[in-house]
Amino acid sequence: MNTPSPLKIILIPLLLLFLSACEQEKPGLNLAGKAETQLPAFSFADLDNVQHSSDEWKGKVLVVNYWATWCPPCRKEMPLFIETQKTYGDKGVQFVGIAIDDPHMVQDFVDVFDINFPILIGNADAIQLSNRMGNRFDSLPFTAIFDRTGKTRFVQAGEVTPETIQEQLIPLL
Repeated sequence: MNTPSPLKIILIPLLLLFLSACEQEKPGLNLAGKAETQLPAFSFADLDNVQHSSDEWKGKVLVVNYWATWCPPCRKEMPLFIETQKTYGDKGVQFVGIAIDDPHMVQDFVDVFDINFPILIGNADAIQLSNRMGNRFDSLPFTAIFDRTGKTRFVQAGEVTPETIQEQLIPLL
């Protein structure tokens, strides 16, 4: 008998949950909730199974983005994040993606899009972390920006526009 792996048992319900929550930006709707005032500590593995802690990015303007390969607005905003990381990385901006997805699909996506910032693999703890950052409906994509001291400066459920990224990042540089 062919039994599903424990990873599939965990990922399939998570994927279904997030698929139903995948949000396009809707003008006039605030899908983000109350966020903690400071960056919550976190640690997740990357695609090489190396753990990365939020402490690695202390002193940087940190943009944390929750996403998935199957989420159309997530895929649409990824080139913006790649370009913004390239433009502002040397000025102290650091994007970190937390993928709520199958690691093999994420690896394929990273390879095709040549993502130039850390991609971590999320799990149930990542979902709870996104809630603490203000993601009250478990929406994807979800983006949170923290200043160099770790203070929460911006949260948004749904796709982020280039204008929003510029408005939020420039004052923090």
